[in-house]
Amino acid sequence: MFENLLYQNAASLIGDDIAAGRLPQALLFAGPAMSGKLTAALETARVLSCSGSPKGLWQCTCPSCLKHKSLVSPDLLLAGSRDCTLEIAAAAKTLKTAAQNNASYITAARYLFVRSVRKLTARFNQVLWEGDEKVSKIAAITSVIDEHLEEADPLRPLQELSDLEKTLETLTAQCLKLESSFMYDSIPVSQIRKASSWARLTAAEGKRVLIFEHADRMQDSVKNALLKILEEPPADAFFILTAERKNAVLPTILSRVRTYTFNERTAERQKEAVQRIFHEEGCESIAAYLNGFLPASAEEIEKEAFAFTDSLRHGDVPDIDALVKRLKNFEPRIMLSIFFDGVLKAVSQTQKTADAANSEPDGHSETAQDARHFAQGSRSEAAQLAYRKRISDAVQRSYEDIRVYNQSPVSALESLAYAFLEEAFSLAS
Repeated sequence: MFENLLYQNAASLIGDDIAAGRLPQALLFAGPAMSGKLTAALETARVLSCSGSPKGLWQCTCPSCLKHKSLVSPDLLLAGSRDCTLEIAAAAKTLKTAAQNNASYITAARYLFVRSVRKLTARFNQVLWEGDEKVSKIAAITSVIDEHLEEADPLRPLQELSDLEKTLETLTAQCLKLESSFMYDSIPVSQIRKASSWARLTAAEGKRVLIFEHADRMQDSVKNALLKILEEPPADAFFILTAERKNAVLPTILSRVRTYTFNERTAERQKEAVQRIFHEEGCESIAAYLNGFLPASAEEIEKEAFAFTDSLRHGDVPDIDALVKRLKNFEPRIMLSIFFDGVLKAVSQTQKTADAANSEPDGHSETAQDARHFAQGSRSEAAQLAYRKRISDAVQRSYEDIRVYNQSPVSALESLAYAFLEEAFSLAS
């Protein structure tokens, strides 16, 4: 039970509560990114429905466990935003390498890849999307993914290497298209209501489990709709929420869940996790390993963010079309987070340089003068805080315009650029 959840004390606590029959119907798994919260949630769902003896072993071959291990159980519903495509690319590499070397872990690699894909496609379950105007476009992509994913199923004979490579390439491309085009940044309230109706149906086997990722990112209307379900949960349904910031979850929701805390793994344990999961040596963390599958490195993306901000600091609008092309249209969308974090970091550093220049009357370097000019007017602490808040809000709006309202990155960055210039003009006037 929970053999695939590495170095988290929460695993034994959850397992003990299941074994003792004292697991509540509403749970919160809280902790940093890459700490295994979704792995724990999926494993909890499997163990709750396991009919094997002893209950919950990963090697169990009961019908329910086989479905849960392949993430095709009709009693599991998964919702919430997630950057899935880097894990899919990493799992594809693991499977390809295992097949090339006829490795002993080939079956585990096949499960790793299949599960990584279905962590994405499960979020597009018809239960959640019925009636949505995008459902036909989504179905066109998921049908292609499902067709090709059958070839990678661990219960089927393994394809010849050349055919397997084509299958992996097709699936990786289709998954990127699905995630970039249709993944919501926050669960729509309509999906919470549909999930609530689904939870009241009788389970096919065992228990119905609903997993909602990023409960800390939910909009207020969504949080309130979720609260209504948790107040009177159906008898055979379990609700598992995940969050990176527990304090961002509604207090009324916290009062109705049992929280299991997940901790940041040490650097050494993260290295071991990468080795055991992806069979790669020497990587310092899971996040660093996955970011290695970005079309541009995190360092390159941050460098572009600094150059973007630097152009605006000089009063110039950069070539945004070229920027977006260099960064592959920000696909996968995690590149947006890295870029906008870089913009905020650049602004913060410019402000610090300006503060230092203002405190030294003889600071005549070009850098100091540029920084002082860009941030002039922010002489008081209150003015500095207000300036940073307005810039931060502008960055957040641009991010949401892309992720929530599906605006093109070019249009969103153009709006952000002019927001920067307006701020600079207002400070100078």
